[in-house]
Amino acid sequence: MKDRHQLIQSASESRLPARRTEANYPSLPAIGYGEPEDVNELPLREYWRAVLKHRWLIIGITLLVTMLTAIYMARKPDIYEARARVQVNLENNPAFGGSKEGPVFINSGVPDPAYFSSQLQILTSSSLLQRVVNTLNLENDVAFINPQKLSAQQNLLRMFGLGGKVVSAKSQNAEEAPFPSSIAPATPKDNLAEAKRLAPYVGLLYGGLEVNRVKDSRLIDVRFKHLDPRVTAKIVNTLAAVFVRSNVETKAAASEAAGDFIQRRIAELQQQIRSDEKQLADYAQSNRIISLDPSENTVVARLAGLNAELLAAENDSKLAEAEYRVSLATDAAEVLATNSSSRTAAAEAQLAGLRQKRAQLLAENTEEWWEVKEVDQQIAEMEKQIKEERVKAMTTFKTNLTTRYRKAQAREQALRQSFNKQREETVTQNVAAINYRIMQQEIATKNNLLSGLLQRANENVIAIAGLTGTPNNIHVLDYALVPGGPVEPNRLPNVGAAFLLSLAFGVGLALFLNYLDDSVHTTGDVERILRLPVLGAIPLLGGSTRRRLLPVVRALQKRNENGNGRPFPFLANEDASSPLAEAYRHLRTSVLMSTAGHVPKTILVTSSQPAEGKTTTAVNTALALAQTGARVLIIDADMRHPCLSRIFNLNNDDGLSTYLSSGMGEAELFALIEKKTEDGGVCVLTSGPVPPNPAELLGSEQMRRLLTYAEPHFTHIVIDSPPISHFTDGVLVSLLVDGVLLVVHSGKSSREIVRHSRNVLQDVGAKIFGVVLNGVNDGSSDYYYYSRYS
Repeated sequence: MKDRHQLIQSASESRLPARRTEANYPSLPAIGYGEPEDVNELPLREYWRAVLKHRWLIIGITLLVTMLTAIYMARKPDIYEARARVQVNLENNPAFGGSKEGPVFINSGVPDPAYFSSQLQILTSSSLLQRVVNTLNLENDVAFINPQKLSAQQNLLRMFGLGGKVVSAKSQNAEEAPFPSSIAPATPKDNLAEAKRLAPYVGLLYGGLEVNRVKDSRLIDVRFKHLDPRVTAKIVNTLAAVFVRSNVETKAAASEAAGDFIQRRIAELQQQIRSDEKQLADYAQSNRIISLDPSENTVVARLAGLNAELLAAENDSKLAEAEYRVSLATDAAEVLATNSSSRTAAAEAQLAGLRQKRAQLLAENTEEWWEVKEVDQQIAEMEKQIKEERVKAMTTFKTNLTTRYRKAQAREQALRQSFNKQREETVTQNVAAINYRIMQQEIATKNNLLSGLLQRANENVIAIAGLTGTPNNIHVLDYALVPGGPVEPNRLPNVGAAFLLSLAFGVGLALFLNYLDDSVHTTGDVERILRLPVLGAIPLLGGSTRRRLLPVVRALQKRNENGNGRPFPFLANEDASSPLAEAYRHLRTSVLMSTAGHVPKTILVTSSQPAEGKTTTAVNTALALAQTGARVLIIDADMRHPCLSRIFNLNNDDGLSTYLSSGMGEAELFALIEKKTEDGGVCVLTSGPVPPNPAELLGSEQMRRLLTYAEPHFTHIVIDSPPISHFTDGVLVSLLVDGVLLVVHSGKSSREIVRHSRNVLQDVGAKIFGVVLNGVNDGSSDYYYYSRYS
C-alpha cells in the first residue's frame, strides 16, 4: 500500500481535476471561520444545558439526600432546654472581713477572677449534682430516666405543621411546679458508696448541663437539655437553688470554723499578753527603770549636771594652762609678779619720791652735799628692797600659777571620769528603755488585735445565732420556665439546608460531569468548536417512532418480506410530519444550498469515528434528494466495513472494489449499478469484495474515471466512506468530490477527534459543506424545532 502523502500527490498530479470546477457559476464569498474558542469556557447557556442533560441525576440526588435527611431528623427526638440565671456578687463574709470602723480586714471584696471561675466549676461539680439527684429523687423519676418519645411519623407531621402539640404524659402531674419543695442535705465527701450509686444519674445530668458566663457581667446562665420540658425546668431551678443553698451553708460552716479559730486565737493572745506584761515588769526591775519621762529620770539629770561642770572645769583648766605657759617667760613673769605685788608698788612709789627729792637737792647743792648723799643711800636701799621684793613676788607668782594649773587639771580629770561613768550608765538605761518600749508596743499591738478579735467573735456569734442572717453573695436572678417548644433538632431548617446542599451538589456534579464530557452535544458546540455550519440536526427518537435516523435496514427488509410492488420507498413518507422526516428534508435543503450558483453533484458523507451514523445519513440523504425527482447514486466506498449491501439487501460479490481493481470501462460500471426504485431515482453501487488495499484503490485514476462516467447520468452522487480519524480513505475521496458532509454523533463524538478530522480535511484542501449532528436528544433545543412542528 502506498503512503498517504504519495497517494495525495499522485491524485493531484492526475490529468483529471481533483473536484468539479465552478468556472461556469458565479461564486459567493467564502465564509471564514477563525480559530476555535476555548472549549473549556462554559457560558450560562452551557451551564443550563448541562443541568438539563443531567436533570434526573440532580433530581435523584436531591430527593435521596432530602428524604434521608428528613427521615434522620424525624427519628431524632425533641430536645427541650430550660435556662436560669444566677448572679454572683463579690464575696464578703463577716466571719473573715470587718466593718468599715473595724481595725482588722482579713478578706476584702476586691474582684477575683479565680473566685468566679471557681463558682463555674462548682456548678458542674459531682457533689452539687448528687445533691440535685437526691433532692428531686431522679433515680426513681421515670420522666427523667425514660422520657416519652414521639414516633418518626408524628415528628414528620409536626415538622410540616400538621401535628398538634404533644405533651409528655409522664410529666403531667397536675401543674407540678418546677421548683423544689425542699433541698436534700449534701452527701458526705467520704461516702464513696453513695457517690458510686448516684454516678449514672450524675452523668445524665452532666451530659445535658451547660454553664456559661454572661459576657462582661457577674451573671451565669445555667442551661439543661432533656427530652421532657418540665424535667428541664425542674432540674435547672433545683440546681440553682441548691447552688445558692450550698453557698450559704459553705459560708455558715466557714463562720463556725472562723468562730472556733477566733476563740482559740483570743485565748492565745490573752495568755501571751499576761506573759509579756510579767516579762516587762521583770525587765524594768532588773534594769532599774523607774520612769521613761525625761523630767523624772535622775540618771539623765545627773548626766546633764556633770556635763555642765565638766565644761566649766575644761574652761578653768585651759585658762590656768594659758597663765602657766605665760609665766614661763622671765620678763612676762616679772611683769605679772610686779603688777600683782602691792609691796613692790609702794616701794617703787617711795623710790620715785626719793629720786624727786634728790633732783630738788641737786638743784641747789652738789652731789657731795650730805643731804644728797643721804638721799642716794636711801635710794640704793630702796632699789635693793624693790629687787628683792620682785624676785620674791615672781617666785610666789609662778608657784601659785603652777598649783592652780595642776588643780584645774585634776578637777577636770575627776569630772570627766564621773561624766563618762554616768554616760555609760545612761546609754545602758536608754537601751533598756528602748527594749522596754518595744515590749510595751508588742503588748499594745496584741491588745488591739485582742480587741478586734473580741469584736469579731461577738459579730460571728450573732451571725451564727441568726439574729442578722448570714449574708449571701449568690442569688437566683431568673428562674427557668417550662419551655414551650423544643430547641433541637431544627428539622425543617436542616431538611431545607439538606435540600439546598444536595441540589447544589447535584448541580455541581452535573457541571463537573459535563466538564469531563469531551463529546459534542449541540449545534452550538459544533459551531464553537469546529467553526463549521450545521446543515442538519437529526433527532434520536424513541422506539415507538423508529429511532436511529430512519432505520432503513429493518424498514426495507420488512417491505421486501411483505412483497410490496414499490421497491424501497423513502421511509419518511410513512409519516411526513415526523421530526425525523422534517430533519432530513432540512438537511436536503441545506445540502442543495451549500454551493454558490449550482447544486452539489458529488457529496462525500463521512465521520470522525465509527458508529456515528454516517451510512444511515448517506442513505437517507440520498433518499431525500431522490424525493425532489433527482437521480441519485449511492456509492459504498467504505470497503473496510461495507453496509449498503445489507441495508438494501443486495448481492455484494461485485461492486466498487471490482471496478477499481480492474480496467473496466463505462459499460461495465453501469452494469454494476443497481436501481432501487422503479423510477430509477435511487441507484446503489455496493463496495464489492473487501480488498487488501482500499486506500490505494480509492486514490487511483480508476476512481476518478468512475466519477467522470457517472456524473452525466446522475443528478447527485452520494459516497459513503470510512471514518476520517481511522483511515485515509475518506481524505482521498474528499479530493474528488464537490464537498463533504461530516457526521457528528451528539453525546458520543469526541471534540478533539472531530476537530482533528476537520483539520485533516482542511489541510488537504477538501471543501466541507458542513456538519450533520446526528442522534440529537429529544431534550435538546436542537430537537425542539422539529418536534414543535411534528
